[in-house]
Amino acid sequence: MNQNVFDDPRITAVGLLVETHAGLSARFAAQFEEHSLSPVEFEVLTRLARSPGNQLRMTDLAAQTTLSTSGVTRVVDRMERDGLLTRRACPSDRRSSYAVVTASGLQRLDEVLPGHLRIIEQWFTGQLDQDALRALLDGLRRVRDAVHPGATAGSTDPAPDGEPAVQP
Repeated sequence: MNQNVFDDPRITAVGLLVETHAGLSARFAAQFEEHSLSPVEFEVLTRLARSPGNQLRMTDLAAQTTLSTSGVTRVVDRMERDGLLTRRACPSDRRSSYAVVTASGLQRLDEVLPGHLRIIEQWFTGQLDQDALRALLDGLRRVRDAVHPGATAGSTDPAPDGEPAVQP
């Protein structure tokens, strides 16, 4: 095997991305634990809180997270028992339901977010100037949209009939 292949910038780019993700994830996990949340529970709460009406269909939530549909069901079950989420039936499709953040879930996010944002600033965005951050965000969105096109499913304002609008 040609040794120069290991110097390929594509391998370097992926390696740096993986190392960066691992380092940030470790810092985030420790901070989430202080608030009795797992990383996936934080991800679910954040996705829902950032969505119209603080809700997403369960299938859209699965598409936006690292979870399968059955994994989302288990996490939502646990979070519902903890009072952080509730389910709401879809009025136009009996097979669908929405996961909705409760007031308690939003309060938990309010408690976690200041420390989370400090970590992000210290170890990630604070390492970049504004131009570099804009370029990084643009690049990450392009790559995300290519490798995970369902990542924004259900994240637009609902259509007039109460269903999420179709994504472009």
